[in-house]
Amino acid sequence: MEEGKSTIRAVERALDILLCFTSGTDLAMSEIAEQVGLHKSTVHRMLATLEDKGFVMRDRATERYKLGMRVWELSAHLSATDDPAVIWLPEMERLRDQLGETVSLYVRDGQERIRIQAVQSNQAVRRVAPVGVRLPLYVGASSKVLVAFAEPQEREAILSADTWPEGVDPAAYRRQLDEIVSVGYATSMEEREAGAAAVAAPIFDRSGRLAAVLSISGPANRLTTERLREVAPVVMEAARLMGTMLRSG
Repeated sequence: MEEGKSTIRAVERALDILLCFTSGTDLAMSEIAEQVGLHKSTVHRMLATLEDKGFVMRDRATERYKLGMRVWELSAHLSATDDPAVIWLPEMERLRDQLGETVSLYVRDGQERIRIQAVQSNQAVRRVAPVGVRLPLYVGASSKVLVAFAEPQEREAILSADTWPEGVDPAAYRRQLDEIVSVGYATSMEEREAGAAAVAAPIFDRSGRLAAVLSISGPANRLTTERLREVAPVVMEAARLMGTMLRSG
């Protein structure tokens, strides 16, 4: 039994090491060790195994690591027809061309939101939205939609979590969430980032469950409060259409 536990722990550590590359593409062993909280000797052994299997590559000149070809081989076998981020990309591009702003998709992971897809604005002044970035769940239009339209039990768990900021007025925030559910979208004006604004709407699957959030973001001097209200119906309609593209469960 102890051997089984040890094996599972080794797998967890290896996966933790690979997940370090979600925040950087080129990492030193010391950086990886710090992120996963393991001794350098342990990380060195695990990196050697991952390198041997082709999941990481080591630059022998700099002794820094990158993801290996095995990762890309695995990703190549993802079914594009089953990946919403791929299915929705043409509609996101159409929306970008229509509104002229950056379009993003978000999902919730615990107390954070993750950008899983983005189409950058073609305008000279624009918001750059890197895919894979994690952002706080308590601020921003997309975050508010993810909390507002979560299942009731999940919503309560999110709002009562120890990590929820003390500075947020729970009663006022709940009223804001109720308003978002009522109107069907959320806006933010310089909530997370100075000079940035956004409007977001929920994407529901065929069973009515929240699948993701569609967001339009850009400079606040273009996306004024009036402009956000103006484009909200367009974003909501795009989100509705994207929901119909999902397979029924």
